[in-house]
Amino acid sequence: MNNPIISPDGDTQDLLNRRKKAKAKARRRKIIVLVVILAIAAAAVFFFLRRKATTSKSATPQATEAQVYTSTYDVSIDVDGYLEANDTQSVYVRTDGTVTGVYVKVGQEVKKGDLLFSVDDTSQQYTLASIQSDIDEAKLSGNQRKLSLLNLQHEAAEKTVEYTKAYANFDGVVASVDIDTGDWFEAGTSVMTIIDRSKLKATVQIDEIDMQYVKLGMEAKLTFDALPGKTITATVSYIPMVGTYTDEGIGVKDVELTIDNPPDELSPGYTFDGTISVDGSVQLVLIPQAAISSTRGVTTVRKKQSDGTVSTVQVSVKYLGEGVSQLVSGDLAVGDTVLLTSSTTETKTTTSLMGMSGGGPGGGGGAPPSGGGGPGR
Repeated sequence: MNNPIISPDGDTQDLLNRRKKAKAKARRRKIIVLVVILAIAAAAVFFFLRRKATTSKSATPQATEAQVYTSTYDVSIDVDGYLEANDTQSVYVRTDGTVTGVYVKVGQEVKKGDLLFSVDDTSQQYTLASIQSDIDEAKLSGNQRKLSLLNLQHEAAEKTVEYTKAYANFDGVVASVDIDTGDWFEAGTSVMTIIDRSKLKATVQIDEIDMQYVKLGMEAKLTFDALPGKTITATVSYIPMVGTYTDEGIGVKDVELTIDNPPDELSPGYTFDGTISVDGSVQLVLIPQAAISSTRGVTTVRKKQSDGTVSTVQVSVKYLGEGVSQLVSGDLAVGDTVLLTSSTTETKTTTSLMGMSGGGPGGGGGAPPSGGGGPGR
């Protein structure tokens, strides 16, 4: 006997369809979640392997050979500083007392020996007159011993009278006045400043490497914010015999520059930048910066010998920019082979610079690395 087939009514059929769709949607959701998890896992593995490869690459420097070479430069030495007056007189009150007269004002020109101010000298004049009276008595009595002592006292008293007056030590201009008639001052108080601005000077610090090019009388071209668009010429007027040693371990000399007949727009205290240019060109021995190592203040390169062995050579260098350094001293000569210890990218950059500089392997003289006109400060 066949079982009768009972067809579901409309509501039951609709419920069955919804359940089928829900199950299908759940399966799709599980598949999507699984795909996302697999994608994240794959990305993590890829990132880990890539990072490991990059770290391994950067941690393993590649030694590449290069040669010590030469190049010709136009040498200019960068300088900067501030202006000072050619001479400055700080005028002091040299004796206690009340000011009886001030004879100059700020901005006034003075000549050497001009009286600037005076202090009451009543007490000093009394002492001087009293000693003079004693001298006259000693002359009458014929006491030569006493007369000699009184003459010494008279000289000392005359100096105390001179201390009540102040004079200009040179031709100049009054820069400051901090004294008025009637003021009382103690000895040793600075009350006035006289400057000589017929010339202006500046002290610039030049390192031991550049000092070989600096000579008395050389010109420096200076620029000032106070004179936009203008260049002022100064000359090297003084080179000290003895240099100094900076905290950075560099030997320097304080070289003096002088500006004759400076324009009125310039004053002591104004700052400047400039260059000292060396006549003619200078041939420098150069090393790729990538060949240089520095440890605890000792600078070295690795030099390849003719038999293929490598030795460490201590050198003194000056970085010129663009991945190139000047050899100042050390057991290296043009044509010697040195080893670079930089990454592949750095090596390519250095090799490119060597080709640009000229005078190196395959070169024959050329322009200096861009951005430099030769060794600067």
